Amino acid sequence: METVRPDDVALLRVPNCPTLHGDLLVVAVAAPDPQENEYHSTLQRIPLDGGAPRPWTWGQQDASPTLSPDGRWLAFLRPAGTGDRPQLHVMPSDGGEARCVTSLELGVSGPVWAPDSRRILCSARVPEPGRYGTASDDWPGVPEPDAEAPRRITRLDYRFDDLGYVLDRQVRLVVLDLTGVLDSVDAALPEPVELTDGRCDVEDPAWTPDGTHVVFVAPRALGAVETPHTDLYAVSSAGGGEPVLLARATGWTSAPMVTEDGVVVYLASEHEGDDDAEAETTGLWAVPFASTAPGTPRRLTDIRTVDCEAMAGRPAAVDGGVAVAVRNRGAIELRLVPLDADGATLAELPLLAGHHGYVKSFTKDGGRLVAVVSTQDSPGDVVLVEAGTTTTLASFAEPLRAAGLRPLIELNGTAPDGYPVHGWLMLPAGPGPHPVLLHVHGGPHMYHGWGFFDEAQVYAAAGYAVVLPNPRGSSGYGEAHGKSIVRALATVDVDDVLATLDAALARPDCDAERVGVMGGSYGGWMTSWLASHHGERFQAAWSERAVNAFDSFAGVSDIGWFFTDSLVGPDLAEQRRLSPLTYADQVRIPFAVVHSEQDLRCPLEQAQRMFAALRRSGVDAEMLVFPGEGHELTRGGKPRHRVQRFNAVLDWWSRHLKAS
Repeated sequence: METVRPDDVALLRVPNCPTLHGDLLVVAVAAPDPQENEYHSTLQRIPLDGGAPRPWTWGQQDASPTLSPDGRWLAFLRPAGTGDRPQLHVMPSDGGEARCVTSLELGVSGPVWAPDSRRILCSARVPEPGRYGTASDDWPGVPEPDAEAPRRITRLDYRFDDLGYVLDRQVRLVVLDLTGVLDSVDAALPEPVELTDGRCDVEDPAWTPDGTHVVFVAPRALGAVETPHTDLYAVSSAGGGEPVLLARATGWTSAPMVTEDGVVVYLASEHEGDDDAEAETTGLWAVPFASTAPGTPRRLTDIRTVDCEAMAGRPAAVDGGVAVAVRNRGAIELRLVPLDADGATLAELPLLAGHHGYVKSFTKDGGRLVAVVSTQDSPGDVVLVEAGTTTTLASFAEPLRAAGLRPLIELNGTAPDGYPVHGWLMLPAGPGPHPVLLHVHGGPHMYHGWGFFDEAQVYAAAGYAVVLPNPRGSSGYGEAHGKSIVRALATVDVDDVLATLDAALARPDCDAERVGVMGGSYGGWMTSWLASHHGERFQAAWSERAVNAFDSFAGVSDIGWFFTDSLVGPDLAEQRRLSPLTYADQVRIPFAVVHSEQDLRCPLEQAQRMFAALRRSGVDAEMLVFPGEGHELTRGGKPRHRVQRFNAVLDWWSRHLKAS
C-alpha cells in the first residue's frame, strides 16, 4: 500500500466558494504547485445530476466566483497578469469571454452582486500615495519599498499578520455599475464609487433586498480609537453618505445578511468587558434594518451550547429559518435556526450537513443548499442538501486516497479532576507498537476534529501514531469548556492534554517509551511548557511559531496589545510565570524551535529568545527559520516551504524517535 509523502502536498485539491443559480453550480478549486511554488485556482462547473466536474474558466488563479441574482452573469477574481493583484472579471454565465472591469492598484476582493444584477460591490485596499507601488507629489517616480517615506505610527493596531502595515492602505467598499459593460463589449470600464472613506478597515458587506443600502462590519466608532470590538453599520449604495450604526455588539460582529423581510441576521460574540473577551461562543443574532437609528439586537442561539463558525461564511435564509455553520465536538455542522428562535440550544437545531466533517463554505438558491465539506479522507467534497437529503456531487480527493490515507479513531479519557477529555488518534499501518507524536493545536481556542488534516496523514504514513487532543480551552464544546483556561493557562489544559495522551498510550499499538510532543502557536507554547515541566515523558520536542514570552508578546504581536491582558492578565509577574522562556533551563530533551521570518502574530523574537536561552542552558536545540513566511505557513505558506517543512519534521523525528 502506498503512503502519503511530504511532496504529496501537490495532490491537494480544495474546492471553495460555491455559487449556485438554478442548475448552474460553480466552485473554485485550489491546488498547491511545489514545482512552480505557487497556488493555482480554477473555476469548475459541478453538474447537479452527478456528472463529472468540468472547467468553466481557463485562468490559472481564478477565484471567488459569484453568480448574479438573475443567473446571467458570473463574476470572479483573476490577476490581470503574472504577479499582479486580483481584479474583478465578469463573463456570461453560459460561457464566453471574461472581461476585466477593475484596475485598482492593490486589487479587489469579495465581490457581491446587487439585487438588480447590474451593480457589484467589492472590497479594495487603497494605498497612500507613494506607497505600495504608487507615486506621490513628493518625489518623481514610484519609490521602491525600502525607499518609501517613514511611517508615523500613533496607534497599536498598525499591522496584521500576512498583511503587514495596514493603516496606510485601509479597506474601502466600492460599487461598480456594470450596466454598460454587460450591454456592450465596447463600453468603457465603470468608475468605482467609494462608499467608505478609508478611516478604518471595513469587511463583510451585504446588500439590502431593495439595493438602496449596504450593510457591513467595522470597528466600534468607525475606528476612532484602537479596539477589538466591531459593530454593524449601513451606508447608502449611491455613495457620498455617512455610515449609520445598525447594531452595537459587546464583542465582535461578522457575516451579516439581510432577509427579504428586512431583518439583518449576523454572527456576534458578547462579553461584559475587555477582561472577559476570551473564548466567548459566537452566536446568531438578528436586528431589524433601519437606516436612521440602531435597533435592539436579539440572540437567536444559546450562549452556552451553540458556537457558530464565521469562517464558513454568512448565514443563509432557507425554508424554516437560517442555515449557519456551528462548531460541535470537532465538527463544523450546518444547522437550521428558526428566525423566531430565542436562545435555541444546540440540541434544538436540526442538522443539515457536516456530521463528522467540517463545513468550509456554503451557498443556497431556492430550496437547495450546496456546501463544501472536509472529511477525514477529503480536503473538501461538494454536497447538495435538498428536501432533507444530502448527496455528494463531487470529490477531488481521489489522488490523495490512492496515495493512501489513514482513518481517525476517537479517543476518550478522564482528566485528574474527573473531567472527560476528547480527541483523536491516527495510527500507521501495521500492528505496532508505534512511536507517538502528541500534536497540540493552536488558538488556544481552536480544535482538532473530523476534517482533513494533512499533517497527521503525513506523520502516520511515516510510521507515527498521532494523538490530537482537544483540551479545555478548545472551541466546539460549549462556553464553559472554552473559558476554563482564561486567566488559568497551564492548569486544566495541561491535565487534559496529558490525559488524552494517556488514553492513547493505554493501547498496545502505541509505544509509551517513544513519545514526542509538537505543536504550533498555542500548541507551540504547550510544547515548550510540557518540555520544561513534564519533560520526562518525552524524547524530544518540536515547538513551532510559539508564544514563549508573554511580556514581550504584548508589545510585538499584531494582537498582543489586547490578547495578552485578556488571556493571561496584565500583571507582568504573571505573564513571566506563564512564559516558557522562564523555564528554558529546565528543558533536558532535544528541542526544535521553528518559526517564520515574517510572522507578525508570534514574531520571530519569540523564537530567537527561546533558542538562545536553550542553547545557553546546554540543551540540544536547533532553530529552523522560514524566510518570507507568516504565521500561516503550515496551511497557506509557499508550497515548496510546506514540503520542506514536512521533510524537516520527519528528519527531526527520525533522529529522535526512530520510526520504522
